[in-house]
Amino acid sequence: MAKVELKAPIVAEISENIKDAGSIVVVDYRGLTVEQDTRLRRSLREAGVTYKVYKNTFINFAIKGTEFEGISEFLEGPTAIAIGKDDATAPARVIAKFAKEAPVLEIKGGVVEGTTYDAKGIAAIATIPSRDELISKLLGSLQSPITNFARVMNQLAEKGGAAACDAPVKEEAKAEEAAPAEEAKVEEAPAAEAKAEEAAPAEEAKAEEAPAEEAKAE
Repeated sequence: MAKVELKAPIVAEISENIKDAGSIVVVDYRGLTVEQDTRLRRSLREAGVTYKVYKNTFINFAIKGTEFEGISEFLEGPTAIAIGKDDATAPARVIAKFAKEAPVLEIKGGVVEGTTYDAKGIAAIATIPSRDELISKLLGSLQSPITNFARVMNQLAEKGGAAACDAPVKEEAKAEEAAPAEEAKVEEAPAAEAKAEEAAPAEEAKAEEAPAEEAKAE
């Protein structure tokens, strides 16, 4: 069988894998143990990332004329590619995290959202939170003001309820304080009447004396 016939299915497979992908990260996997390689593949699979080892020539054929053509400069030596579709930052994030445990795993570079990055650029992209984390933070920031508002309203309601309970007590206290003053006024009324009665004879006497004074004057 001709080499071209052997190459075509593999190139077609790579082309299908990178179709509609958001990113490709190129790594040198030499030095990884079987156990480490297994764990790496599992971590990438759980993150929705496709991870494959291909010959550089096959990759070059598959990426030619696509937005991933920029990774051709990193295709030297043994190569594995991590392809991200749902989350463009996932390949960089998972590989960078795993490389801390297994330093032999080398990031060569990659393409994320149509832009080519070297190893440092991919390492920077690896620090970007996942889409789910960003959504969670956004929801948290939106819910926080609502939660605070609800807490304040509850506190106001509690204070309002306490004030409503205190109002009758305060009104009763005021009424009790006012009662003695009203009673005192009632008690003072007869005394005022008595004074008026005492003053009446004196006024009458003055009235009787008036004719006598007029007589003397005549």
